[in-house]
Amino acid sequence: MAYRKKLVFAAACLGMLLFGIVLISLGSILPAITDKFSIDKITAGSLAALLPFGILAGSLVFGPIVDRYGYKNLLIVCAFLVLLGLQGIAYSESFFLLQVSIFLIGFGGGVINGGTNALVADISTEGKGANLSLLGVFFGIGALGMPAILAALSQSFNYDTIISWIGWAVIIPIAFFMIINFPVPKQPQEMPIKQGAGLLKEPVLLMLGFVLFFESGMEGIVNNWTTTYLINTINTNPEEALYALSYFVAGMTITRLLLGAILKKVSAAKVLYTCFGIAFCGTVVLMISSSYSVAVVGLVLLGAGFAAGFPVILGYLGEIYSSLSGTAFSIALVIALIGNMSINYLVGIVSHNFGIEHLTTILLISLILMIILLRITLKKISTKRSLL
Repeated sequence: MAYRKKLVFAAACLGMLLFGIVLISLGSILPAITDKFSIDKITAGSLAALLPFGILAGSLVFGPIVDRYGYKNLLIVCAFLVLLGLQGIAYSESFFLLQVSIFLIGFGGGVINGGTNALVADISTEGKGANLSLLGVFFGIGALGMPAILAALSQSFNYDTIISWIGWAVIIPIAFFMIINFPVPKQPQEMPIKQGAGLLKEPVLLMLGFVLFFESGMEGIVNNWTTTYLINTINTNPEEALYALSYFVAGMTITRLLLGAILKKVSAAKVLYTCFGIAFCGTVVLMISSSYSVAVVGLVLLGAGFAAGFPVILGYLGEIYSSLSGTAFSIALVIALIGNMSINYLVGIVSHNFGIEHLTTILLISLILMIILLRITLKKISTKRSLL
């Protein structure tokens, strides 16, 4: 049956909202989990690592599945896994069950993230980057909303009850996924394993993936290390440091909302270079900041600067590899997540041996390397387009 584009886009936005909640959920409740299970920091760290591992696994498998079977059933199943995972986090008395629950929300979230991005690229005959930017706004709403909900309700309810309620709310997107029609599969005859393996030889795909390697890594270290950086370099108190992260996410979310209109009038390449230039300025401001207010300006600029990366790069992928968009997105997102984990690990080593103040140096070097790689990649894309 035919699908209605607006309804499908709304479904993708609901899914991305859910992913924003998933990605921020563990960090928001980790202190409460630590107290409940009486675990040390090393164990808490291993617990936190299960979430990105689950997201990586979900990102790895979703592409060939949606290309072969379509989006509907996979989104329903994975949203249900998120529901189960949130209920498991809320009520598990067993540490093993807690670990399984965290992996489930990571896996389901990874599939939903990749699937909704590929879905929006598929239904956008033009303006893929603009529509993907609007989709990204809902990630920001979910990521900002989760801590706000916990803060607002934590005075009256314990975290178990709040997480359970959020879990039951996942029934809303599940029901919506069930009642609407989605695009038909692009490769209905067979699982596109052989074609997908062929994509691993595509230099443009791999280069775009490595642009996202740096993008994801930089977003990750800002999310994970900024509070420590502010506390240690400008003596910010922990509460203000956490609020500063909200400014970063807000800067990204508002910019993505604006990009939905800008990308319809300005070329994607110009938008990327402009945003990465803003990110460069934000890094320098953060590097030289000696007060909280200046650091916040730097973080807002970083959020705005990183806003275009994923939507525009995924837009390129959706355009060039339209017949296997799910598989192409899967490959690129796995590379991006490896970058996230690798650069975060690098920051951990550098901060341990030389101090957290070198966070901004790693940001600056990563940004420069990404811009150089982007310039080379865009030249190859121009050549590839001329051959399409």
